[in-house]
Amino acid sequence: MIQVNKVTDPELLEKVFAIRREVFVGEQNCPPELEWEFEDESNHFLAKVDSDPAGASRWRKTDKGYKLERFAVLKKFRGMGVGQELVKAVLNDLPKDATYVYMHAQLPAISLYEKFNFEKIGEEFEEAGIRHYKMVLR
Repeated sequence: MIQVNKVTDPELLEKVFAIRREVFVGEQNCPPELEWEFEDESNHFLAKVDSDPAGASRWRKTDKGYKLERFAVLKKFRGMGVGQELVKAVLNDLPKDATYVYMHAQLPAISLYEKFNFEKIGEEFEEAGIRHYKMVLR
């Protein structure tokens, strides 16, 4: 069973950050200083499969709109729908007045976000050494 909750408790936030470190810094070689930013102004989510921490994500308000970020699923939980549940939870948590919703999506995740009406905008770009597209919710 997959469960996603918004988290503010320091102990649960550490689980979120541990997942992100494993996926982004460990697997994808993202520099730690680029992975760790805007934490205090973000709304964080923790996905669990049964009772095991499995994935994380967040959203934050920027000067452009509402940005969805840091979607990460631990390797052993991939392909189980954790990513989809994280996207649903984050979208459901956005304020009702969130008119412009966007993200910088890694290439392998594009098809997941397209299922939720996100559309690629502009050219492919590199962020933290990883190829991305900007995607906007339609």
